[in-house]
Amino acid sequence: MKQVRQRTFLIALLVILLLTGTVVFCIQYAVEGRHWAEFSANDHAYTEGRLSSGQILDRSGVLLYDAASGQYAEDSELRMATLHAVGDPDDNISTAAKAALASHLIGYNFLTGTTTGGHRLYLTIDAELNRTAYEALDGRKGTVAVYNYETGDILCMVSSPTFDPADPPEILDSDSRYEGVYLNRFLSTAYPPGSVFKLVTAAAAIENIPDLFERTFSCTGSCEIEGDTITCPYAHGEMDFSGALAHSCNGVFAQLAVELGGDTLLQYVRSAGLLAEQTVSDIPTAAGSFEIGTGSQLGWSGVGQYNDMVNPCSLLTLMGAIAGDGTAAQPRLISRETTMSGISRIPEEHSEAVRLWPSDTCQTLRAMMRSNVLTTYDQSRFGDLPICAKSGTAEVGGNLAPHAWFCGFLDDPDHPLAFVVLVENGGSGADAAGSVAAAILRQAAGE
Repeated sequence: MKQVRQRTFLIALLVILLLTGTVVFCIQYAVEGRHWAEFSANDHAYTEGRLSSGQILDRSGVLLYDAASGQYAEDSELRMATLHAVGDPDDNISTAAKAALASHLIGYNFLTGTTTGGHRLYLTIDAELNRTAYEALDGRKGTVAVYNYETGDILCMVSSPTFDPADPPEILDSDSRYEGVYLNRFLSTAYPPGSVFKLVTAAAAIENIPDLFERTFSCTGSCEIEGDTITCPYAHGEMDFSGALAHSCNGVFAQLAVELGGDTLLQYVRSAGLLAEQTVSDIPTAAGSFEIGTGSQLGWSGVGQYNDMVNPCSLLTLMGAIAGDGTAAQPRLISRETTMSGISRIPEEHSEAVRLWPSDTCQTLRAMMRSNVLTTYDQSRFGDLPICAKSGTAEVGGNLAPHAWFCGFLDDPDHPLAFVVLVENGGSGADAAGSVAAAILRQAAGE
């Protein structure tokens, strides 16, 4: 009898241990199952370490990548234009969808695991708009982006240099043609902003200098700040504050920066969202920087030089916020996600609204940026599009040509689009980058 009781106790103990183990496993499966499924040794999702599950499409359903076959879009130019949005075969571009959004493509489900063949991931980009931006860059290094500042959808995101992922070249470290090719310049880099930064100085001046619009400024081509010289490309003569922004006068904005003080400028750079990292569908962006200098250093900071650095994505969001009276949607790259049979994944991703500057300040800047186009940048290049913009020519030192910037938005409720164009060592912002903007905006607005 005693032996029966011992065996019964032992069996009960084993049952308890089995049940406990089962419960622990179920809890771990619920918590860690997705991570197990995404491990590169999972043969249902990966083949020899490469993702083999899911598809990447543009917003209209154009197939950009099929993981099961490893095939990209049929058109080579389209492949090159969307490389940094889709990704390369070896996932060297860590911010591209193949690498950064692999969990969406695998499509793990608690009940079916990864046996369904993955998910279809529809990006917000318009592949044909990306093609136009790629063609407009014409082989030059830089980045182009357009987004809907009400929904957050990034419609265009092109980074150059690029290559054909279906026929990748041998890339040597010494080959300058592919310098930084694995970096998405829109998300992962920061550049000296040049005169586009004057919008930050302008916002600070609008809110802190009461008689700003009653003042008259005079530019002789240079000005002295504590014994150092701030130069302009040429003498702008007499002008008001709006004229100073339209002419992008270094002397005026350098002196305003000194009058405002470094702490005030830093406050406005921070409130503009230009210092912190953003996330675009959980993909991190590069942070910007602003260093408070003294004397002429502060003056040069106020015109976007000295040690100022800006991430293109952060600048794009600021453009959207100015257009949106201080509020813009956070940029996003995922439009929707479905199973391979077309069933929508719930919940869909929605962009959070970000609040940057007060609406009155943004309305004033919007009017001034519209005047820039009408008086300085040649409205005829943009047809009938109501463009509000600011150019920038950012000096980079040495014998290199300056970086060319052109950023802004459409002042049109039917087309709530903001844009940023950067051409590395492109020279004049209005000429080199402005021409790229003109090409993409006509297409984006359906003209």
